Amino acid sequence: MKKYSRAYVEITNVCNKDCSFCPGTSRAGRFMSREEFDCVANKLVGVTDYLYLHLMGEPLLHPELSDFIGLAVSRGFKCAVTTNGTLLTKCPELIDSGVYKVNISVHSFEDGADTDYRQYLNGCFDFADRASRAGILTVLRLWNRGTDGGRNIDTEALLHERFGPPESVGVRGERLRPRLHLEYGERFDWPSMDIESLGEHVFCHGLGDHFAVLSDGRVVPCCLDKDGDMTLGNVFCEDIEAILSSERARNIRDGFEKKRAAEELCRRCGYARRFKI
Repeated sequence: MKKYSRAYVEITNVCNKDCSFCPGTSRAGRFMSREEFDCVANKLVGVTDYLYLHLMGEPLLHPELSDFIGLAVSRGFKCAVTTNGTLLTKCPELIDSGVYKVNISVHSFEDGADTDYRQYLNGCFDFADRASRAGILTVLRLWNRGTDGGRNIDTEALLHERFGPPESVGVRGERLRPRLHLEYGERFDWPSMDIESLGEHVFCHGLGDHFAVLSDGRVVPCCLDKDGDMTLGNVFCEDIEAILSSERARNIRDGFEKKRAAEELCRRCGYARRFKI
C-alpha cells in the first residue's frame, strides 16, 4: 500500500474561538473517544509515520490529548498539533507528552483587543520558548498576510523583542533559533459548494501525500474537507486500504495527476490555486 507523508486525525471538531478566517463546520460537535482513537491509530500503522491531530476544532480542548499523543508515540508515530494558542498556558503537560511538532496560529487573535493580544502573545511565546528548548519543533504561524490590517508588524516586533533577530530569513518564514520558526502565509478561501466554480483545471496534494480522518471516523481526501463532503468511507468500521483504494479515491487521485479536479468541491477551493499547474 502507498505510504503517505501524513494523516490528519481530527480528535475534536469543537473550538473555543470564532476566527474570521475560519468557516467553521456544520457538523455537530464531537470528541473522539480513546477507543476510537486507538482504532484509528492501529489502522494507520504502516500507512504513515506522522499524525497531525487536527482538522477543524481546537485539539487542546480534548481532555485526553496528551494520552492520545502517548498512545500514538507507542505505536511508532510522530505527532503534530496545530492550535490557536489560547489554551497553551492551561496545558503545560503538552511539552512532556512526546509531541513532535506544535504549530501555533498566532493570527488567530487578529480581532482581539490590544491588551488581550499582548497577554495572548506572551503566553504563546512562553510556550514556544519552553517547547523549543525541550526539543519540540515549534512554529509560530502568521497565515494572514495582506489581511492583518497592519497588526503583523506589531506581532513580529514583539516576537523579535522576545527572541532576538532571526538566524535566517526565507521567502516563507524565519528561523528564530534551533527548533523555533516563524512561518508566513497568505489568507486563503476555504473550499465551499456555496462559491462559484473556478474550473476543473486544478492540482492538489490531497490523496497524493495526505488524507484526513474526521472525528466521527469518516475518511476524506484532504485537511480542508471540513464537512465531509467527499467522504470515502469510515475507518471505524472499514479497512483503510479499501477506503483509500476505492473508486472515488482513485478518481480523485488520478484526476490530480492529470491536473484535473474530479470533485466539484475541489473546483471551489482557493487553497488549491496556490499550487503551480
